[in-house]
Amino acid sequence: QVQLVESGGGLVQPGGSLRLSCAASGSHLNIDTMGWYRQAPGTQRELVAGVTSGGSTNYADSVKGRFTISRDNARNTVLLQMNCLKLEDTAVYYCNARNRATYYNTRDYWGQGTQVTVSS
Repeated sequence: QVQLVESGGGLVQPGGSLRLSCAASGSHLNIDTMGWYRQAPGTQRELVAGVTSGGSTNYADSVKGRFTISRDNARNTVLLQMNCLKLEDTAVYYCNARNRATYYNTRDYWGQGTQVTVSS
């Protein structure tokens, strides 16, 4: 069982910055990948950025060059630094963690979501 606690959402003006944080806790933590997804009204949830335990990252094309994902493996936390925010970045952002119990058994866990609103 893994619990994810998210923080850092809020209201920001276009061009501004926010930092999202997600901390994982629970029993038998062996987290492989962590990432951030987002979902705007009327849209499907999409991957924003992900990072492996080894530090490899990937980003949605829409956020490349503006967002940076980082991870602290020792603290089981993942950060998403969001710069140059645009109106279209407005969404509920969800933390995701993939926990590996065994080689054959992985499970995805989700945070409750944090609202990011970009508005002038």
